[in-house]
Amino acid sequence: MAGSLGPARIGPERWNMGAKSRMSRRAMLRGSITAGTATAMSVAAGAPASAADPSPPHPIGAHTRVVLLGTAGGPFPARGRSGIASAVVVGDRTYLVDAGHAATHQLFRSGLPYDSVRGVFVTHLHSDHIADLYNLIWLNWAPRQPEDTAHTVEVFGPGRAGGLPDSGSESPTPTVAPENPTPGTVDYFTGAIAATAYDVNERMRDTERRDIRQAFSAHDITVPEVGAGHAGPFAPPMEPWMVHSDEVVTVSAILVDHRPVYPAFAFRFDTAEGSVVFSGDTARCDNIVRLARGADVLVHEVIDLDYYADQNMPPKKREHLRKSHTGVDEVGELAATSGVRTLVLDHLVPADVTAVSDWEWKRKAQRGFGGEVIVGRDLMEIALGARVPPHR
Repeated sequence: MAGSLGPARIGPERWNMGAKSRMSRRAMLRGSITAGTATAMSVAAGAPASAADPSPPHPIGAHTRVVLLGTAGGPFPARGRSGIASAVVVGDRTYLVDAGHAATHQLFRSGLPYDSVRGVFVTHLHSDHIADLYNLIWLNWAPRQPEDTAHTVEVFGPGRAGGLPDSGSESPTPTVAPENPTPGTVDYFTGAIAATAYDVNERMRDTERRDIRQAFSAHDITVPEVGAGHAGPFAPPMEPWMVHSDEVVTVSAILVDHRPVYPAFAFRFDTAEGSVVFSGDTARCDNIVRLARGADVLVHEVIDLDYYADQNMPPKKREHLRKSHTGVDEVGELAATSGVRTLVLDHLVPADVTAVSDWEWKRKAQRGFGGEVIVGRDLMEIALGARVPPHR
C-alpha cells in the first residue's frame, strides 16, 4: 500500500528529574564490551553533538548490529540521553524501533543514511516514542543528492485503542478530539500531513518534490483475538505473530503490559546472523519471555524505583510506575528465564546520566542473570553478526 493513507492492517508525570546527582563526576563509557557473541561499543559516550563536530561515529564493522540511537525513558529532555529510538542494521538496510525526540538527528549522527531506512516499528503511541516519527519522514522526504533513491518507508504501529481509561477524578476530564480520541498510527500520519499541508504543498510546487504520501506507507498492526483490550487484560498469554518479513529480516510482535496504554508491543527481529528483542515499555511480563526465547540479545526498558523513593516521590505515583514499567532489579531474572545471552538496558528512568551510575544500573540488573549486562548509551552499537572488513 505504498503511498496510501488508508487504514492498512497487518495481521509520569515528571518528578524531580533534575534532582541532586548521586555522582560527583561521570566517567563516560568508551571502548568495547565483549558480551558473549555480542559486542558493544559506545561512541561519543552519548554526549550531545557539537555543532562544530557533526561527524558520525566509527562503526564497529558488523554486518548485522543494533544501534541505540537514543536511550532516555520519558518525554522530558535529560542530560546525556536522547529520546528512545533504536536501529537494527542488516547490511545496507536499517529498521527503526520507535522515534523519540531527536531520533532524526541521532540517525544522522550514527552515520546511517536515511536512504537505508526500510521500516519503522512503533511499540506504542506515547509521546516519548513518537515525538520524531513524522519528522523522520517530513525532514528527509527530498533526496539530498541526485544519486539518492526515492524509496518508501513502511511504518508499522498500534491501531486505535478503542476507548480511554478512567481518570479516577471526581470532576470531568477534558477529551481532546472527541470525534476520534484514540487515534492509531494511520490516523497519526493523516493528522500530521494535514497540520503541515502548507509546507508540503509549497515545497512540492517550488522544488518539484514528489508527493510526501509516496515517501511512506503507514500500517495499523492488527492484534490477534486473545481477549485483550483497552479495559484489560492488556497482555494476556499469547504467542507472537509476524508483522513483517523481507529478504533479510522477519519481525514478530507480542502484546506487553504498559497499562493503561493499549495496545503496546514488543518486537523481535530474526536475521541470518542473530535475533534481538525490544521490550518496548512494559511491566514485568511473561509475554516477553515467550517472544525472547532463543534470542541472542534482549533490549529491555528499566526503571530504578529506589531512586524515586529516595527523592520522596509519593507512593501512589511510584505504584503507577511499578505497574507500567519493569524494575531494574526484576529484569535480570526475566532475561535468565528467557534464555538470552546478553541483556541491554534501555529506556532508562531516570534518564539523566548523573542520577544513577552505570555501575548501579548493572549491579541491580545482574541479579539472577548469568549473562552479560550492558547499560545502554546513546549511539552504542551491539554486534549480532560477524565483523566485515572496512570499506576502502
